Amino acid sequence: MDARGLATGKKNAARWGAAIVFIDEAGFMMGPHRRRSWAPRGQTPVLHQRGRSRLKVSVIGALSISPGRHRVRAWFAFEPQASFDGLHILAFLRALLRSLRCPVVLIWDRLQAHRGEPVKSWLAANDHRVHAELLPAYAPELNPVELIWGYAKTNPLATFAPITLDVLITRTQLATQAIGEDPSLLRSMLRHCPLSLRPK
Repeated sequence: MDARGLATGKKNAARWGAAIVFIDEAGFMMGPHRRRSWAPRGQTPVLHQRGRSRLKVSVIGALSISPGRHRVRAWFAFEPQASFDGLHILAFLRALLRSLRCPVVLIWDRLQAHRGEPVKSWLAANDHRVHAELLPAYAPELNPVELIWGYAKTNPLATFAPITLDVLITRTQLATQAIGEDPSLLRSMLRHCPLSLRPK
């Protein structure tokens, strides 16, 4: 499906009275995302980090536009030291639908876990309420959730070097929670989406 097909899906969502929901996954590592910082003249900033750590926390995020396009919301779930497989994604979808309580047009990438079992069977069994659209291959710019990850890594988590996995999880949760509680920031991310899915 191309962007034109997704635009058709947007019109169908309006007729159906459905929320439009973007979903994506990301990983946050122990190593910091380095950015420029301030320091006294002649004193080079030193960033201490845990060397060669492979510890991580995986995050799944959803960004929704309400049926009337008046409300934008975000949800997140976390998996320490694991990636989101089909079972984890299905659990997230079920929890998401309990919160939304309306039909949903789901837009996400072509990750195998999105297209395979058990998600595939669940979508087929719930096609009266959920319609899934796949983004074109290699088109992260069409998913505004990608902007959430970029913003988190280069703003609240920039130059953050956790010593333990628990600290990484806590700070990642706080960062994403702050983003999710800022409707103006979420709307700005939607304005950067070339699909013209801007809330009113």
